[in-house]
Amino acid sequence: MENQDAYQRAKKRVKAKLGFYIHLAVYMFVNTAVIVINLSTSPEYFWFIWPLLGWGIGLFFHGMDVFVFSGDSSVMEKMIEKEMKKETSGEQ
Repeated sequence: MENQDAYQRAKKRVKAKLGFYIHLAVYMFVNTAVIVINLSTSPEYFWFIWPLLGWGIGLFFHGMDVFVFSGDSSVMEKMIEKEMKKETSGEQ
């Protein structure tokens, strides 16, 4: 049983990491295209910075969620444990 739980947690972490790496690859590909379009159509104004920055902020938080705020010691895990204790003791 414990081995199965460990496997499920590991599988969930691998999926999260893969999701981040796919997000990063799409970010790099699309923003490279946006930079090329910007420099070829209106090189006097670097408007590509805005989508790069906005999407970059989202990518940063996605990475933080996957690599920093994950694992058994996360806030969400603690909240789940607290709710499970309430459930088993009959509290509301």
